[in-house]
Amino acid sequence: MAVRRVRVILAVIAIWVLGSWYYSWHPPDSGLFNLTHGHAPGGQSVPASAGSKGLKWEKRPPRYPVDKFATLPTNKPTKQVPRVQATKPQETTAEKELRLGRLAAVEESFKHSWNGYKKYAWGHDEIKPLSGLYKNPFGGWAATLVDALDSLWLLGMKEDFEIAVRACDNINFTTTETRDINIFETTIRYLGGFLAAYELSNKQYPSLLKKATEVADLVMTSFDTPNHMPITRFPWQKYARGESQTARSYVLLAEIGSLNLELTKLSQLTGDMQYYDAVQRISDELEKDQKRTSMPGMWSVIIDATKTPIKSTGDSYTLGGMSDSTYEYLGKQYLLLGGALNQPRKMYEGFIEVAKKHLLRRALNPDNLPLQFFADARIVTSPGGDKQVVTTPIAQHLTCFAGGMVGMAAKIFERPSDLDVAEQLTEGCVWSYNQTVSGIGPEIFHFIPCEADIAKDDCQWSEERWLNSLRKYWGHDTTGDDLSDQQLEKIIETRRLPRGMVEVDDRRYILRPEAIESVFMMYRLTGDSKFMDKAWAMFEAIEKWTRSKYASAALDDVTASHPTQVDSMESFWLAETLKYFYLIFGDWDLANLDEWVLNTEAHPLRRADAP
Repeated sequence: MAVRRVRVILAVIAIWVLGSWYYSWHPPDSGLFNLTHGHAPGGQSVPASAGSKGLKWEKRPPRYPVDKFATLPTNKPTKQVPRVQATKPQETTAEKELRLGRLAAVEESFKHSWNGYKKYAWGHDEIKPLSGLYKNPFGGWAATLVDALDSLWLLGMKEDFEIAVRACDNINFTTTETRDINIFETTIRYLGGFLAAYELSNKQYPSLLKKATEVADLVMTSFDTPNHMPITRFPWQKYARGESQTARSYVLLAEIGSLNLELTKLSQLTGDMQYYDAVQRISDELEKDQKRTSMPGMWSVIIDATKTPIKSTGDSYTLGGMSDSTYEYLGKQYLLLGGALNQPRKMYEGFIEVAKKHLLRRALNPDNLPLQFFADARIVTSPGGDKQVVTTPIAQHLTCFAGGMVGMAAKIFERPSDLDVAEQLTEGCVWSYNQTVSGIGPEIFHFIPCEADIAKDDCQWSEERWLNSLRKYWGHDTTGDDLSDQQLEKIIETRRLPRGMVEVDDRRYILRPEAIESVFMMYRLTGDSKFMDKAWAMFEAIEKWTRSKYASAALDDVTASHPTQVDSMESFWLAETLKYFYLIFGDWDLANLDEWVLNTEAHPLRRADAP
């Protein structure tokens, strides 16, 4: 059946983007132990590596120099950017005591994982939280250490922060055993991590800006192409050998459209406009393409970066994996520049109504809550040759950032009705946590859309309606008849389907932050304490099931009564997930959103209009 094929295809794509695009690498000599040898867990020696047969990267004179750099906008906006944060909520003595108790629990969880990394995986990208070993999926440049720098500062762990800063001084970005450098991940984790730590610490540690510049110069070499578009999976060895390079025809939207915050910030700090010019050039190209796609207003998942202007090539649209942060960065770039550039606002307003029309769907649920999700869509051609949009009601944990994005834009772009949409998106992700026996939401699931106008009260739950939706999704039995209620009950039982979901396509939890990110944003946007309670329930479930001997571990199946832990802890656990939990229960002005904008890895960058 067509529905079944679409489901399989989407599941394959999701698994591909979430896992298979990363390679396995041996740890290079990051210099974090000493110049010749490192020490692995158990005292074993780790031989130093010179990368690929001694080959090292160094910046070369550009083959395709830029004639004139774009410069940061200096004009003052016609009016001040509206405030993002609500007025600080009042609390009683008992409420404060409760909040601080929760804060202490989050802090303890952070220290447990950080100390595990520090003891067993220091200098490597990630700790393996079940075995106490390590792995290096992000170049072997100590991703967790760099990603956690600003978290250490925010948690007041100054001694550990200074130890980490000194260790960062010795990271060698001129070599790695990875074949292709992921420019997006390098930018958001390493460059974002250094820049946030530098600004949060009031620029007391100049070496952090130096390391940020080293990373940025590496990233910039991927832009040395005929049309100045980056090679997002950068074959650094070819560059190091002096070979010419061109951008690629198959590029993920998120990877080319989510570099602007970090490189813009570096230009703001250094006065060197090459960084801002590179990403502003991408923004200009995306703006030209925005109305020319098969769904005008949004960009398809795949971009042809060899074209001038670059071109959306495909008919799949999503706010989830492979696209997400390009949309997220529109409002955030506007804030970073203090409202001085109107282009990001125009691009946001150009896409959001299209997304609301074709992707936004209300979800049937047993509690009859007003829940919404951004689904996925594709353009299909009818037998008569007409183009039409087909929406698939599939929800991704990755898309859970959208509640915060829409809420923030509702404030800064004066779209007050969208604040309700933001809350319903956030509540949808919280609901996905509440529906599983583990209390944690899955990576990907199919929900039941309410087809009619969302303003009408016709999204009322009934067991019959759920069973009919299951029958429609799962098709017929082997004889071609509709599935019986008994057969459907068997599917629910064997597939462990939470009520309101018709399939759980990806059952994992990999310590992702997106759901708690939107809960944090809604709390800061509204000041409503109910979001603290929601956050605490999420934290308790996550802490219960993910805590391991050495740190915290991903889970294989959140629909199981006792999820099995997986030997993986990505750096965003310390950089994002626990940071958002800490900020919810911490001081209201910590990383105040009227002064800071958080990149997609939750690294705070100071806004141009900050006091």
